[in-house]
Amino acid sequence: MPTASLMTEKLPLIKVVGVSASGKSTLVSGLRTAGWNARPVSQEHSEVQDLWKQFGFPQILIFLDNDLKGQQARRPDVSWDAANLAEEHRRLRHAYDHADLRINTGNLTAGQVQEMVTAFLGARAIRRSATSLPLLPRTGSSKLD
Repeated sequence: MPTASLMTEKLPLIKVVGVSASGKSTLVSGLRTAGWNARPVSQEHSEVQDLWKQFGFPQILIFLDNDLKGQQARRPDVSWDAANLAEEHRRLRHAYDHADLRINTGNLTAGQVQEMVTAFLGARAIRRSATSLPLLPRTGSSKLD
């Protein structure tokens, strides 16, 4: 019987990028629970413009955005300002330009984002496991959980 890691390697890779507090970890957890091989990319903290392409080229790239008010609501423990958000958008421009799906999560619940992405992946006939995949460490904390 194949191991979980071998099974995951055979599934199409889905990467999720986006600004801080946009719901990347929450979405990845939900997708992995549903059997999709999803991974977050913390590119908003990097100057590497094509970080999303490194360590495995994704079949699907999902970009999650948020506005300043949404960031502050989800992560009140962090001091957010417009300059930080603008810098994250600059760092993520390459990923944004190449994303297959872009969602502004500012006024959406985690469930609504999950439904939108699940419908998109279903319409694209992206293969998934019949069972949940192991969860990955979270990249941040979220008020959506």
